[in-house]
Amino acid sequence: MDCLFCRIVKGDIPSSKVYEDEWVYAFRDIDPQAPVHVVLVPKEHFKNIMEVPKDSEIMRHLGNAVQEICKRERIDKEGFRVVNNCGEKGGQTVEHLHFHILGGRNLTWPPG
Repeated sequence: MDCLFCRIVKGDIPSSKVYEDEWVYAFRDIDPQAPVHVVLVPKEHFKNIMEVPKDSEIMRHLGNAVQEICKRERIDKEGFRVVNNCGEKGGQTVEHLHFHILGGRNLTWPPG
């Protein structure tokens, strides 16, 4: 499989690791849109959130990782944004389920 995020998880492509456990891997985005911009991916490959089985534990582990990352990055008290782009029209550019965790500045809506 030639998936960018699978290759990052395996260590074939260098990344700036923020968090890792047996289920997920998180690293700093190479084009940050905020002072804190972390990409969180499951280690198991899912094309997008629609491919995750409804009874899968991965979503619980992703949620727990978001909480831990936000505490470590010290954005848990001030506020942050978690983004999941799904599909081409949803803005997904890498076909591996992933979440962007953004914080460290005032995040406006629409995003900017």
